[in-house]
Amino acid sequence: MRLAAAALASASLLALAPSGPPTLPEQMADTGGGSQLITAQAPRVDSTSGTLTWWHRRNGHWVKAGSAAARFGAKGLAEGGSRKQGSNTTPTGLYDLPFAFGIKAAPAGTALRYRRVRKESWWCQDNDSRSYNRWTEPRPADCRASESEHLIAHERQYAYALVVGFNYERPVRGRGAGIFLHVDGAGATAGCVSVSEDAMRRILGWVDPAKGPHMAIGTVSGGTAITRY
Repeated sequence: MRLAAAALASASLLALAPSGPPTLPEQMADTGGGSQLITAQAPRVDSTSGTLTWWHRRNGHWVKAGSAAARFGAKGLAEGGSRKQGSNTTPTGLYDLPFAFGIKAAPAGTALRYRRVRKESWWCQDNDSRSYNRWTEPRPADCRASESEHLIAHERQYAYALVVGFNYERPVRGRGAGIFLHVDGAGATAGCVSVSEDAMRRILGWVDPAKGPHMAIGTVSGGTAITRY
C-alpha cells in the first residue's frame, strides 16, 4: 500500500508540474512582485513593432491572459535609464502603472483609477515646468503649450490609455515625459506603446490594482532584453 501511495503522490506532482519551456515572465529577472504583468517585446532595438502580452500568476506559474500586435517608437527602443526626450524611442525597463485615462468612458470592469479627458486636460512635457511629466488641468502658466500634449486633440490614440511609470515618480528632466500604453494610430509612436482599441478595452477591464500590475518593455535579446528587467 505504501508503494502504491508513493506512486500516486509522484503522479500527482507530475500533473502539477509545468509542461514545456518557461513562459516569458518566468525568464525575467524581476516582474514587480505582483500577480499581473504586461510585456511589450520587440525583436530588435531598432524595431517599431512587436507583441504585447498580458499575464496573470496562477498556482505559482505565469499564464497568458491575452496578446496583441504592438507598435513602438519611430526610432525603436532605448534603455530607459539613458533615454533622451524627443528621441522618438520607447524606453525599456520594468514600470508600474499609476493610472488610466481616456477621452471615452472607462470600459466595463475597469478597476484602475481612470481619469476622463476634458478640454482642459494636458500632459506637461516642459522641462522648465514644475509640472513636468504630470497631468494638469488646466495647463499651468509655466508649462508651454508647445512643449506639452493637449490630450483631447488625440481623439483616436487617447480614446483609452494607461500611464506607464517611466520617469514618473521622481522625474529627471530631459529623460522623457508622457509615455503611455494607448490605442494605435497610423504607424509607429513618438515613444509610447500602442495596440488596437479592442486590446486596450480588454486590458483596462483586466488590470486590477490590487494585484500589483507592472509593465515590462524590452527586446528579445541584447542589452535591452526584456528578460534583464
